[in-house]
Formats: sequence, C-alpha cells, structure tokens
Amino acid sequence: MKRISRQRPTSSAGFIYSTLALLAAMLAPAPAVAAHELRIVSVGGSITETIFALGLGDSVVGADTSSVYPEATLRLPKVGYARRLSAEGVLSLRPTRVIVSSDAGPPEALQQIRDAGIDVAVVPDEPTVAGAKAKISALGSLLKRESEGRALVERLEYDLRAAPKSVGDSSPRVLFVYARGAASMSVSGTDTAANAMIELAGAQNAITGYSGFKPLTPEAAIAAQPDVLLVLSRGLESLGGADDLFAIPGISETPAGRFRRVVAMDDLYLLGFGPRLGQAVGELGRELHTVSATTP
Repeated sequence: MKRISRQRPTSSAGFIYSTLALLAAMLAPAPAVAAHELRIVSVGGSITETIFALGLGDSVVGADTSSVYPEATLRLPKVGYARRLSAEGVLSLRPTRVIVSSDAGPPEALQQIRDAGIDVAVVPDEPTVAGAKAKISALGSLLKRESEGRALVERLEYDLRAAPKSVGDSSPRVLFVYARGAASMSVSGTDTAANAMIELAGAQNAITGYSGFKPLTPEAAIAAQPDVLLVLSRGLESLGGADDLFAIPGISETPAGRFRRVVAMDDLYLLGFGPRLGQAVGELGRELHTVSATTP
C-alpha cells in the first residue's frame, strides 16, 4: 500500500489558506437582510455593554471574548480576543457595522473588514469618568440613540454622587494584583484603570513610583505595605482562592496579608468604565471601608 505523507502547510500555504478563507467569508451567499436591518459586531466589553444599555442588544450579532455582560452576550458568536480579531469570523456574521474600542486589532484585520465594504467605527475607551461619559455619548450619537445615551450619563453621574467620598477615617493603601495563575502576576502603578478606580473609591494606590504594570515580587509587595489587596474575581480563582493569594511570598509580610484583607470584583465591572461605573465605584468604596476595618 502506498504511504501518503501528510505535511503541515508551509507559511506560504498557510497564507493562501487564510486568504481563501477570507474570500469565502466575503463571497459566500448572504442570508436576506432587510435594508434597514442593523447587524452589529461589537468589540470591547464596555462597548458591548453600552450598546445593550442603549436598547440595541437585539442588533448585536457577534462580539469579542471580553463581552460578558449582560448575560445575553454569553450566547453571542465570538470573534476572538479584542486585540487578535479574526476578520474571517467577523465577516461570516454579515455585519452592517463593526464597532470596536480604540485598542482593538490587529490593524490588518480591521483593514480587511473595511476592504470588504463594512463600516468600522472606532470608539475611544479612556479609563476616566470623562472617558466613560464620552464613550456612552459617542455610541448614543453613532447609533442614533442620543436621548438614551444622555439618560445613561445622567444615571452614571447620579451613582457617582451617591458613592462614598472617602473610605473610613483614613485612606487605605490598596495594591491591585493582576493574576492569571501564580506564574503570571503583576501589580498596578499609576495610569491604569485599576489606579483610577482606587482613587475614585476614596483610597490610594500603594504603588506610585511607576506607571503601568510590573511583575509582582516579594520585595515590591513588602515595600508597598498595602492595607488591602484588590484582585479580579477570575484572577483569584486562577490562584486557587484567598489562602493561596496570602501564601504568595511577600504578601504575608504586609498589613493586608497579616489581616487577610482582600476585595475581589468582576473584571468588566471593576475595570470596564462603562454604564455601571458609578455603581462599581460605590461598591468598591463600601467594600474597602468594610475590609480595611477588619482585624484578626
């Protein structure tokens, strides 16, 4: 019997296959779509959340993997991680409009979508109160839901006014720990969404010597001396729970570690800077107030 050799495609073959797949997605027969029907592919968790809050959830036919709220988004076809989009996946959903956050990509995928004749709208996504309002207003204008957008902004402002203005008698030092398992842990300095949320909640970031994120080290944890640890819920789960978090070298030598003070919140809720921003600030402030007052 003649043996058939099966080889993996070369990079050139892979490019050809990818190009053919893209052409197939572009040229495949499309289901009948009414001229007035709006079919949105949304990229960015807070972008998708805002579109739903504007009352256009039924028009969203696909989203990226960060789009997890409201619950209906979990049933949508996914087009990949926001920064690693699949142009073929987006085009296969026959969108009339693609709306992405400013950090979406890669640029080549977005250009392929534009080349297919699909409008791609890029919405700024700055992690500030002003940025959240601008994002809501921009989407309201883009989707002709201006009055609904104004109502969302007014609700956000009301929730912020109702949020605690300070955390207890003093401002606790909070260390935001980003974890995706014990082998991948970093902590936030300034100029991050986490830093902005800590300050909005009336607390202070335990690290101010640099911007962005740096790997967590025992020395960094001890030097920061946080009163409370702030983590994402999924990050805490990836570590195995609070006991495993407090067992990390250096953490046990901080006030947060000794008194086992930690606040865990949902990723998109805490860092999304979407319509629920005011609620998230209020909840974070109350949780920090409660936790920072605890002693063994």
